[in-house]
Amino acid sequence: MMRQSTNTQAHSRSKRGLLAALSFLAFTVLGCSAEPSQATVRAAVPVSDSVEPIPIKAVVVAMFERGDVTGDGPGEFQLWIERLPLDTEHAFPMGEYPLFTNDDGVLGICVGGGIANATASIMALGADPRFDLSQAYWLIAGIAGGDPIDASLGSAVWASHVVDGDLLYEIDAREIPENWPYGIIPLGGSEPADSPEDIYTGWTLNTIHFELNESLADWAYEYTKDMMPTQDTPALAEFRAAFDGYPNAQKPPFVSKGETLSSSTYWHGELMNGWANDWLKLYAGSDANFVTSNMEDSGTLTALHRLGRENLIDTDRVLVLRTVSNFTMPPPGKSAAWSATADYPDEGYPALDAAQRVGGKVLNHLIKHWDKETSNIIPGSTSQ
Repeated sequence: MMRQSTNTQAHSRSKRGLLAALSFLAFTVLGCSAEPSQATVRAAVPVSDSVEPIPIKAVVVAMFERGDVTGDGPGEFQLWIERLPLDTEHAFPMGEYPLFTNDDGVLGICVGGGIANATASIMALGADPRFDLSQAYWLIAGIAGGDPIDASLGSAVWASHVVDGDLLYEIDAREIPENWPYGIIPLGGSEPADSPEDIYTGWTLNTIHFELNESLADWAYEYTKDMMPTQDTPALAEFRAAFDGYPNAQKPPFVSKGETLSSSTYWHGELMNGWANDWLKLYAGSDANFVTSNMEDSGTLTALHRLGRENLIDTDRVLVLRTVSNFTMPPPGKSAAWSATADYPDEGYPALDAAQRVGGKVLNHLIKHWDKETSNIIPGSTSQ
């Protein structure tokens, strides 16, 4: 079934004015030296009412890359560039990497690691006058830590909620009161929260919890749930075998649904894993289940929601897919310190591969059915 998009397609004059002002500001700030550098020249993006922006059908959002964007050991971006392919490069001086597009209307961006990079890069893209993103689907696809209670290595997990795990009070573990489960307190609180009501006792922020279009996430899960996300390998099997008592962790890679916790802090361990499960339910509701940890998604969603205020993007068209490269806690008999810095099996490649393969299946459907369905109708709703 399909859902009618509420977002408008037209680019208004006020939008053009906003984009022109942003472009002029970038030129003014970066181009004020007597001898402009190469970066300065690239930053001056002309804005003209006579030049129509490129219509984009889908944006693939990756977070990091290793070395070059093609031809070497891949990070999250490279497999998308090489497999789709994304064969046209666009200078993007306000981002961390160039942008890439193809003739099918797909745009790829690698935002850089961490919440700050993600926020800045997505805002820069959203304000770029070269692209019309008003109808674009956003596929955020990257690797993650996985809760061994719920997922195995190489598994792919579609999220309905993104919750921030940095905006909080925290005290050193050596000073935690004996009756506290951990030293993490919601902003405005005075002790760890037991219920959602406890998190609104003082000031709060609107960038801690983001609810995604659940019907779209459900559709993506149903469409991919029976596929093998990536090839199972001896290294994956050997690593997961240590998780005795965690049946999901010991399975070969599979596709599932579950929520993701976003934090630029690379946290780890059984006690922190317990906090993550509690934190998700506090902010996303009692039915929410923490499955993956990431380092960017609350920043990406913050930027997308700001852009959505001006109808530059449609927040109902956002998908978040995280694939498990490592576990968020150690197996029985190992310490959190060992586990936090342990090598990823197969250097994390199965999770990189799963992100592109599972996300790619959904992306291909959205593009293939663009003219008759997905341009105006969002998959997943119970109403036509």
